[in-house]
Amino acid sequence: MEFSLVVALIAVASSCVFVHFLARGATKKRRSPAAKKLPPGSLGLPVIGQSLGLLRAMRSNSGERWVRRRIDRYGAVSKLSLFGKPTVLVAGAAANRFVFFSGALALQQPRSVQRILGDRSILDLVGADHRRVRGALSEFLRPEMLRMYVGKIDGEARRHVAGCWSGRAAVTVMPLMKRLTFDIIASLLFGLGPGAAARDALAGDFERVMGGMWAVPVDLPFTAFRRSLRAAARARRLLAGITRERKAALERGAATRSSDLIACLLSLTDDRGGAPLLSEEEIVDTAMVALVAGHDTSSILMTFMVRHLANDPDTLAAMVQEHEEIARSKRDGEALTWEDLTRMKLTWRVAQETLRIVPPIFGNFRRALEDIELDGYVIPKGWQVFWVASVTHMDAAIFHDPDKFLPSRFDSQSSSPATAKAAPPCSYVAFGGGPRICPGIEFARIETLVMMHHLVRKFRWKLCCKEDTFARDPMPTPLHGLPIEIEPRISP
Repeated sequence: MEFSLVVALIAVASSCVFVHFLARGATKKRRSPAAKKLPPGSLGLPVIGQSLGLLRAMRSNSGERWVRRRIDRYGAVSKLSLFGKPTVLVAGAAANRFVFFSGALALQQPRSVQRILGDRSILDLVGADHRRVRGALSEFLRPEMLRMYVGKIDGEARRHVAGCWSGRAAVTVMPLMKRLTFDIIASLLFGLGPGAAARDALAGDFERVMGGMWAVPVDLPFTAFRRSLRAAARARRLLAGITRERKAALERGAATRSSDLIACLLSLTDDRGGAPLLSEEEIVDTAMVALVAGHDTSSILMTFMVRHLANDPDTLAAMVQEHEEIARSKRDGEALTWEDLTRMKLTWRVAQETLRIVPPIFGNFRRALEDIELDGYVIPKGWQVFWVASVTHMDAAIFHDPDKFLPSRFDSQSSSPATAKAAPPCSYVAFGGGPRICPGIEFARIETLVMMHHLVRKFRWKLCCKEDTFARDPMPTPLHGLPIEIEPRISP
């Protein structure tokens, strides 16, 4: 596998050999004797750099140790080469703050992601265009809008539990959670309810899209990337058709701004003459990003909550009690409401602690738009900047006993040592931070709380695999998708 990866990297990035050396040469030319120096470290071999070492570490769930060894050797700021590009690794809360708030850095996505999600996606826009598209997406994701959708999410969760969990002795958690989050997104974002043919078609294409999202971007027959590109093209055509249908429905009064994400985006206009705020291409690209982003984070979070609770009976018992109290206050079959979610405080603390220990995103890249300085070093224009969530999440100076699962550390009323000292800003970065902080935090919270409400009340479970491990490829995936044995729970 590693040999084929090397070949593919060389095939798609051979020109980066020249970029690699030009970056060194150009940097030397720009620097005067008084200029700041480059960070310590090595760019390694052309094109390959340290990419294989990082990928191996992530797949063996030792990525945190890999990063920590670099920090121990070179410090909090060091240079290396990842995926054919000169890169600077930055570490710590101050470095996170620099990455999240610097106007001289733009988000840097792998070429495979850019090709699949579109050129006008929010992930690649900068400046005014980014603020405009993000503002449009945030309009749909405002709490005032989302509180209207709690009942619909509850309905999807009930159907999912009844159809995929009830009456079974064993299930595999991760694929089920991925299907649940897809169904919720298809319903709320695109108006595709249960049984819709377009929903099933989009589900099949979406699985192929995700299969090549992080693949080496070699556009050749029989590659995962080619299959992903073709599936993405079909998904985009489907979403473009939904966009035109929703536009017509809005014009004749058959849909409203709150019908779904597409209707919301179509309804937004600028401040100058009421022209549409987003083009059709931007709406489709935004919908593609929302589909991908909303799918992985929530499904991974819920999967790893199930994984942890299987070995933590005390926390699980406390969660069951929290949800039974909510259930007793409602009539049989009555849907959950926004007010019910506000009472699920322990459950969300468990979710936050799960995200601290197993953040869905290992790290991310930015691109330097100009020469910038950090801690006395220069980061040349065009270089990547790489930050990693686990650096602060697992720092004992920030989080007491970081290897322990302690949801109480997120309880502001707790008197435990875990919360005796508040974590500094930009140290808990499960959702990123700054202007590009994940706009779907509240959406993920609703999905998670609703699903866990039904899961902990209806079932007991235990892990089927004694080896409780996971790998990153690049998202965290538990061994065999986390198979568990389940049995009905008799409510008190």
